[in-house]
Amino acid sequence: MPLLTPSAVVTTLRAAGCVFAEDEAELILATARTPDELTAMVDRRAAGLPLEHVLGWAGFHGLRITVEPGVFVPRRRTEFLVDQALARSPGARVVVDLCCGSGAVGAALAASLGRVELHAADVDPAAVRCARRNLAEYGGHAHAGDLFEPLPRTIRGRVDILAANVPYVPSGEVGLLPAEAREHEPLRALDGGTDGLDVLRRVAGAAPDWLAPGGCLLIETGEQQAREAVGIFARAGLTTSLAISEELYAHVVIGVGPY
Repeated sequence: MPLLTPSAVVTTLRAAGCVFAEDEAELILATARTPDELTAMVDRRAAGLPLEHVLGWAGFHGLRITVEPGVFVPRRRTEFLVDQALARSPGARVVVDLCCGSGAVGAALAASLGRVELHAADVDPAAVRCARRNLAEYGGHAHAGDLFEPLPRTIRGRVDILAANVPYVPSGEVGLLPAEAREHEPLRALDGGTDGLDVLRRVAGAAPDWLAPGGCLLIETGEQQAREAVGIFARAGLTTSLAISEELYAHVVIGVGPY
C-alpha cells in the first residue's frame, strides 16, 4: 500500500465531505505515529467518525481532553459555561461536574481554579473512564451513576460550583442532528426528553440541597428552552439569570442558592 502524502490525506478528507479538510489533515498527520496508523485514522475519519474520536482527544478551554469512541465530544460553546462559572465563583473550593461526559468542564474549572475538591458523575461507563483520566492530574474523582446519586454525601451543602452539561435536544429533534452526533455519540447524552428539559428539571430540583450558601448552578440549554429553563430554576428557589454568547450560540442558565 503506498504511503499517504499530506496532499493525499487532504484529498481523501475533502472527498468524504470534510469542510475543513486541510486543518483536519494537519491534526491527523501530527497525531499518527506510523504510516499504518495514519491510514487507519484517515479511513475512520472518511467513514464519518468524529475527528475527536479519530485523534483520541478534543481541544477544550486550552486543554487536550481525552475522548474515546462512543463518548460525547465537548463542544466549544460549552467553554462559555466554564467562563461564566469562573466569573461568578473565582474562589470556589468544591466543584461538581454532572453529566460529565469526558470530564471536560470539570478539568477546565480545576485547571483555572487551582486546588479544588472536584467530583464528576455520569451514567455512561465509557464516559466515566475518560473522565477519570482527564481529572487525574487535578486530583478529581469521577463517579458512575445517575446525577447526584453517586456523589459523596460529605459535599452535600458545600458545592460552590455545580456545572451540568445535561442533554437538551428534544426527542423529536434528535434525528435532525448531524450524523456525527447521531451515529457516534450516546443517545442519552443528547436526548433531553419531549421538551429537552427532563434532566435539567431533575438537576435544578435537587441542586439547592447540594449548593453551599451562595453557590451557583450552571446548565447549558438551547435557545428555544432558555425561558422555560429560567422558570424552572426560579421555582427551585434559585436566584436566576441567563447568560448568552452570540458568538458561540451558547445559552447558560445560572442559579445562585441562598446565602
